[in-house]
Amino acid sequence: MNKIIFSTTLLSTLISTSSFAFEVYSNDDSSLLLGGRVEPRFNVSDANEVNPGDSSFEDISRARIYIDGTTRVNDDVSVFGFYEGELTSESNTSDIENRYMYAGVATGFGAFSYGKQDSAQVILTDVTDIMETFGGSASDLVEGNQDKRENNFVYQLEIPFGVTATANYIASDKENNDSAGLSLIYDDPIGFAFGVGYVDGKQNDVDANQMNVVASYAVGDFYMGGIYVSGEIDNVDVDGYEIAAAYTLDDFVFRYVYNNRDADDKAKISDYEVDYHAIEGVYNVTNNFLGYAGYEFNRLDGKQNDDQFQAGIRYNF
Repeated sequence: MNKIIFSTTLLSTLISTSSFAFEVYSNDDSSLLLGGRVEPRFNVSDANEVNPGDSSFEDISRARIYIDGTTRVNDDVSVFGFYEGELTSESNTSDIENRYMYAGVATGFGAFSYGKQDSAQVILTDVTDIMETFGGSASDLVEGNQDKRENNFVYQLEIPFGVTATANYIASDKENNDSAGLSLIYDDPIGFAFGVGYVDGKQNDVDANQMNVVASYAVGDFYMGGIYVSGEIDNVDVDGYEIAAAYTLDDFVFRYVYNNRDADDKAKISDYEVDYHAIEGVYNVTNNFLGYAGYEFNRLDGKQNDDQFQAGIRYNF
């Protein structure tokens, strides 16, 4: 029974959802949770001055709501569904973006789901994607490595000794643009984690593949993680890495990241270079309300790569 409970909740817990969700309905066999966030925030950078008359100040506020349901069919099988939508100020419309929307079946031998959900590599890239503001810019060399992938089949299994295996297949709406990936991550009880992953397929009608290697260590109030990525897009070698660190002091959290990515043939693979440091401070006013501010020190040339300041407040429910 414990394996089934694990299978039905693992996919949802890997997504950044609130632990303050309201339990709409619950009985011996089913549960339905409702949660979300309201997050007013803004960004200040000369890079926001894209058109004449544009200001360096840009509002990037957002709100999210999610529904997470699980039903036990019998002692061996459970079914689950998850939905998360987002409304942003950037769109200037009342349209809600479907961030996640999937459903599946779980057994003691793992969970299988289909819909819009993360690739098998996101459990690895989350090791360094720890900030409220910046970071997570260098690890996705190919589209099949990213989160929130549509038409995505995912299978996830907890292997003994703290290993989680995830496999996925993305069936593209475009012909000959499918991709598939596999990842393994080991989480040691003393705070050490190590993972590897690989994704292969096509994007925009060209071959694209990527390998990921990650490691992290958490001890007391200190955390650090790193990821190295290497791949090939249309016969061009691309690689990158990210470093992340965090320290918690009472209700304060201080974070740092460094992101770097480069391609061998910049003429063929354009606008791919990433090179910046970022720092961030977070203050948890209560368990479900926080404020944060971060600054990105961009090392690349050009106005589009200007330094950025970002701040916001967030209420979780």
